[in-house]
Amino acid sequence: SPHLSTTPARRLYFVDSTVPAASPAPVASWAPTSWRECTAHQQPNWPDSDAHQAVVDRLSTMPPLVFAGEARELTDQLAAVARGEAFLLQAGDCAESFETSADSIRDRLRVILQMAVVLTYYTGVPVVKVGRIAGQFAKPRSSDTEMVDGVELPSFRGHIINDIGFSESDRLPDPERLMTAYNRAAATLNLLRAFTKGGFASLTSVHQWNREFIADSPAGQRYEAMADEIDRAIQFMKACGITGDTLADLRQVDFYTSHEALLLGYEEALTREDSLTGGWYDCSAHMLWIGERTRQLGGAHVEFLRGVNNPIGCKVGPTATADELLALCDALDPYRRPGRLTFVTRMGANKVADLRPPLLSGVSDAGPQPVWPCDPMPGNPFATDDGHKTRHFEDVLAEVSGFFAAHRFAGTNPGGVHLELTGDDVTECLGGGAEVLTEDLSSRYETMCDPRLNGSQSVDLAFRLAELLRATSDLGA
Repeated sequence: SPHLSTTPARRLYFVDSTVPAASPAPVASWAPTSWRECTAHQQPNWPDSDAHQAVVDRLSTMPPLVFAGEARELTDQLAAVARGEAFLLQAGDCAESFETSADSIRDRLRVILQMAVVLTYYTGVPVVKVGRIAGQFAKPRSSDTEMVDGVELPSFRGHIINDIGFSESDRLPDPERLMTAYNRAAATLNLLRAFTKGGFASLTSVHQWNREFIADSPAGQRYEAMADEIDRAIQFMKACGITGDTLADLRQVDFYTSHEALLLGYEEALTREDSLTGGWYDCSAHMLWIGERTRQLGGAHVEFLRGVNNPIGCKVGPTATADELLALCDALDPYRRPGRLTFVTRMGANKVADLRPPLLSGVSDAGPQPVWPCDPMPGNPFATDDGHKTRHFEDVLAEVSGFFAAHRFAGTNPGGVHLELTGDDVTECLGGGAEVLTEDLSSRYETMCDPRLNGSQSVDLAFRLAELLRATSDLGA
């Protein structure tokens, strides 16, 4: 049975009952509060600091959202990705809403499962599934304020901070939203665990994952043909007498959560000391990442995340140098633990082939072996004449293609993709097999922040990724 720590309240949590083979390496001069001595970028200006601290104190007494053992399992799976034995699919909403329904959560999971089964079926490579979900409520912004019709108000920073409505009361940071975010994340995790362990994620349900608007697309029709083949393979296994645990394993999947660790007060409050290993874990998600705007060496975000034992990601844009990444390796992963560190590169379709190889070679030649996924979304936005911020499917695909080419050139492993998507039938990104046109954007443009791939475009991209993976001889060889 799980072991219950008897340490003080902020360390009270359940952990797995199996002691890991090795305890986490010690981190010198670190505590969950040490980030407070550093400069913290992208933090809201809370109007009442005492009220904010009171909410943080309440959060520190709440149960963890995830467990230390789950974070260690993900680290092990990411180590396989770094070795070229698996592929990371990290995907989900740009910014989660407090108003998200259970159906929308299910449909987001469903399209990720569809993508994963396509990648696995056509490449034979295991897929590590990590959602941008159950915590992706905050967003960094390029400006503290925005202007609409001559009125200037604080920028919308995600539902964990303020509201998207354009009024003074909507945009006022409210610390009680931190507690709402915790409760929404807990409810989402509960639903995800039910879906992934209760039969919804079974490979016998692959046909049911194909929603109507996806099934009518070219990618959906291709997916249906693949699902028929999977059904026949499962029936063949049963006919051969393969039953029991082998088929039971096909009924559930491992699915992990992640978000950008932007609000450090929230992250600190949910950080717990593992009563079995003595290591600290941020129990708000299995994996946390640092954004391009907050990865300053010596900054508060790097300081905080260097001390927790979760797998850590770091977004890397076109201005990054190999020396900067090596310094981040020293800060975030000084003991070079396999699976600990992931560099998520976001270069843009026109830059990835030139800018990525020097980073890959500069880091790998020096010794560190992080996971290297590609985030092809942030580097390829543009605005249409009527003001819609969008991306084109072909630009996303072009950056992914350049990503694979860069890894072939550098002789390193293409670790995966990091995508902003939804299972809903939105019209936010142009192109794809069931082509979204410019005049379609206004019909179902629903994102609170950046444009997302819809379900059909996501499945289409999975087939294109599978083709690129199969052409990468080093992966799964």
